[in-house]
Parts: sequence; structure tokens; C-alpha cells
Amino acid sequence: MKYIFFSAKLLKLAVKKIFLIRHGETEYNRSGIVQGSGVNSALNENGYLQAELFYQAYKEYPFEKVYTSSLRRTIQSVEKFIEKGIPHEILPGLNEISWGKSEGIKFSPETNKIYEEIIESWKKGNIHLKLDGGESPVEVKSRQQIAIQHILDNRREDKVLVCMHGRAMKILLAWITGHSVADMDLFEHVNLSLYILHYNGNGFEIHVNNDTDHLTNYSPVV
Repeated sequence: MKYIFFSAKLLKLAVKKIFLIRHGETEYNRSGIVQGSGVNSALNENGYLQAELFYQAYKEYPFEKVYTSSLRRTIQSVEKFIEKGIPHEILPGLNEISWGKSEGIKFSPETNKIYEEIIESWKKGNIHLKLDGGESPVEVKSRQQIAIQHILDNRREDKVLVCMHGRAMKILLAWITGHSVADMDLFEHVNLSLYILHYNGNGFEIHVNNDTDHLTNYSPVV
């Protein structure tokens, strides 16, 4: 924990804790189909099991607000927290990246090549590039900045749960930790994995990285 000196007194900086999770599994995830902001898919059986295990692990944690994207797979992933009475707010700025005309298409050698080429271009710093009809990482970052600032401006909320999406989550974790968005693939995750972020007014620190301990008892449907 960091401290500052003021008027000869030791004051502890207020810390906002953000529990950041990726949504649970969908049939698109399971079947290898491109799933972006234009695909409003639901959790499958595995996804609901993952959501239940996360809820059982953290149901007693005193979350003061739940934030999700506008897509139902994120809302379903935290539904039990919402049903418990924790205030819920939808922020479209947390939506998944748009993959444009590639969305809803099953991965094949051809679509894999297109996907891999754009990812490699982003890694090289070409973060303004986007697939036909889709979004660039820079565009995603711009809308995320508005959403995150909104969360930070609610200063009475010290402990919040945020549920979002795979590629969007990588982009978010890159820029809030001071990396270039081109470094987004440094940040790994699986469905319903957890990052815990601390914000002290000056910046973010990752205190828990891609944790899946809550899924230990999870037996996926095959």
C-alpha cells in the first residue's frame, strides 16, 4: 500500500478495487465462431456453471456495484449478484470489439488467416487497423476510457465487479497499466477468469492476475 505525508500526518490513500472478469462460456466460444459486439449470444451450460462457481466464491464479498457491457452474456455471468440486490449498471463502452463482417463465422483456414494477420498487425503497432466493418483497438480504447472514467467518478463505490469480453479485456488491461494497446496479448484470460485491480487516484495496479481458483471444482460439459 502507498502512503503520502500531509501536515505531519501519515494518510492512507483511498483505493478503489475493481474485480474484472470475462463472461462465461457461450456456444460461440465452444464452437470456434467469431463473436464480437454484434453477436448477442447467451451463456451455454458450461458458462452458467462457471458463473455459479464464481458466485459461490464471491457471494459474501461486499460489492457496491456491478457493471457489465450491454451484451447478455456479461449480464448472465453476474446475474446472481444482481438478483441479490447489488446495483447494476450497463455501460456499452465495455462491449466486445466489433469484428465487422467476420462475426458469426466459424473459424476455418481462411478466416483464421484473416484473424491472425490482423492480430499480428496490431502487435506490430498498427492499432488503427480493423477488419471490414469492424473496430480498431484505438476505437475500443476510446469508448473504454469513457466507461472507466465513469466508474472511477463514482467515488462512493470502493469495491465493484466488472464483467466484459475477451479482446476488449485485453485492450483495457493494456492501456490502464500503462502499456501500448499493441501489447494487449500480454494479458491472458479464460472464460470467467478474474483480475483484481487497485486504483489509488494515480494509476492502476494488478493485484490478482488471471485467477481461476474459483473454477477448481468445475467439470466442463464435453
